Amino acid sequence: MKEFLEYLIKEITSKPNEVAVTEIKDDDFYTYSIHVSEEDMGVVIGKEGKTIKALRNLAKAKAIKDNIRIQVILEEVK
Repeated sequence: MKEFLEYLIKEITSKPNEVAVTEIKDDDFYTYSIHVSEEDMGVVIGKEGKTIKALRNLAKAKAIKDNIRIQVILEEVK
């Protein structure tokens, strides 16, 4: 799943080398945190949040296939 999310996000960002996805496993639940450059934050969120919603929906569809529960978080740049 981590590689799947990295691939999707790297394809839409202008700085793919700054994309990082971290995975935290807690029992049967996985949390994926997405980190992108500040410049790419708007691209990943998309107009009215449509892009991040689509990424989450794709990840959830894959999670259902893999029989796991997930959460996808877009981390703010600090």
